[in-house]
Amino acid sequence: MKSLFDIEGKVAVVTGGSRGIGAMIARGFVENGVKTYITARKAEELQATALALSRLGECTAIAADLGTLEGVTDFANKMGALEKKLHILVNNAGASWGASIDEFPESGWDKVMDLNVKSLFFLTQKLLPALRAASDPEDPARVINIGSVNSFMHSKMDNYSYSASKSAVHCLTRHLGADLAGENINVNGIAPGFFPSKMTAHLLDHEEEMTRAIPRRRLGRAEDAAGIAIYLSSRASSYVVGQMIVVDGGMVAAS
Repeated sequence: MKSLFDIEGKVAVVTGGSRGIGAMIARGFVENGVKTYITARKAEELQATALALSRLGECTAIAADLGTLEGVTDFANKMGALEKKLHILVNNAGASWGASIDEFPESGWDKVMDLNVKSLFFLTQKLLPALRAASDPEDPARVINIGSVNSFMHSKMDNYSYSASKSAVHCLTRHLGADLAGENINVNGIAPGFFPSKMTAHLLDHEEEMTRAIPRRRLGRAEDAAGIAIYLSSRASSYVVGQMIVVDGGMVAAS
């Protein structure tokens, strides 16, 4: 039982790994001995994160625009040239858009859906050969999709495409989980509540008010995101398939 949460020696990809929850998860992997590749669109910020994490372990940056199928294919090809086995894929890259229902543009809908749903599916598809190569009956390969508590409760924001996209991620997680479990690839997801990130930066001016609505009375921390990702990547969760685990300090439970 002592090695249940051991992930040392595995290879992982974390999309959207330059900041926010992606960087938190990447740090957890790196510090626990995982060879970690992070990707994001902005190369300078990505390289800075990789440099910082490389002081703690092994981290490599590969800049990519996963908002297009061409970008997804290019990144998958680069990964295939570097690694024949991939033990962990964290589909974290995401976007949001806010506008009133009367003004919400098609571009805001398509941008969010393309990155949050379409690229998640096709990146998983294109990395399946490496995931299959790493799969093992006792310790399956893992896909971890990042969803949101917005799929369980009203966001009280005008982020229509974001809420819809994350609900799609939750459904897709169950569907892929059922389909791939027989190949020793476990697909699960994390539905985070409020964590400090660029996406939630506009809300942090009201942090005191926000935390009053959270039973744990605080925002999410790096160890909260990393801890659940480590669990879902380890032998401890080898019998967990197609589940979205809420990590929100009790927001959904209290809603």
